[in-house]
Amino acid sequence: MAFSDRPRFGVTMFPTDYAMQPVALAQAVEERGFDSLFFPEHTHIPVSRRTPFPGGGDLPEMYWHTHDPFVALGACASVTRTIRLGTGICLVIERDPITLAKEVASLDMISNGRVVLGIGAGWNREEMENHGASYPQRWQVVREKVLAMKAIWAEDEAEFHGEHVDFDPIWSYPKPVQAGGPPVWIGANSKWVFDRVAEYADGWMPIGGLGSGNMARMTEALAARGRKIEDLDLALFGAPTDTEQLKGRIEQGFDELIFNLPAAPAEEILPRLDHLAAVVRQIRD
Repeated sequence: MAFSDRPRFGVTMFPTDYAMQPVALAQAVEERGFDSLFFPEHTHIPVSRRTPFPGGGDLPEMYWHTHDPFVALGACASVTRTIRLGTGICLVIERDPITLAKEVASLDMISNGRVVLGIGAGWNREEMENHGASYPQRWQVVREKVLAMKAIWAEDEAEFHGEHVDFDPIWSYPKPVQAGGPPVWIGANSKWVFDRVAEYADGWMPIGGLGSGNMARMTEALAARGRKIEDLDLALFGAPTDTEQLKGRIEQGFDELIFNLPAAPAEEILPRLDHLAAVVRQIRD
């Protein structure tokens, strides 16, 4: 396993204005022995939208009530010491890469190297277009922005020259505590994800599980670039809460298993956390 020799367990929740607030949630997560906390991102949701919700049906209101993930995670960093703090996912397509590189590096320093940058290209075409982003070219843009950020994190005088991102040498500090920058995990399940992870990511975070043969495809894509699956963080979003199913996912190779929490008040979240902590203890025991 890439990060440790035992499976790690975390939770993810939309940190909305009507749910248990991030600081209290982070404290509760750490107190119960979890390893990580992840927040998703949507800057807004256009009122008029043609893009269907991938989950089917009406779009849940939590999608347009969400705190900025880096503000929320920064607050969480100030009250925790051990849990990793991640985005699941950050919509890189909607952000300026120089600004995002500084936000991530700042959070990594403030948290003493506990950041995971989960990324994706997103699904909501109208949301992207409000930011001036090209939906058809979203993954090409994401690739260049990630490569540009990696250069900013690693180099004293970073520059990048691509089709979508282009800048001459710059100074940008702070640098992340984690050498070369926080791990970048790609959250996607498409047939193109294997090459993308192999080229410029440190981890893969599919939702729900693996399709038939996908681990072999990832292994093959990594090998083509001189990399090994053992060096990759494999994180499962939407991890099952049944212990036998959970053990099965671990046997597949997942080293970080992340449970979903609803965007709900503390009186609903805390009992769920207690239940999940009991499930984790069964696995660890």
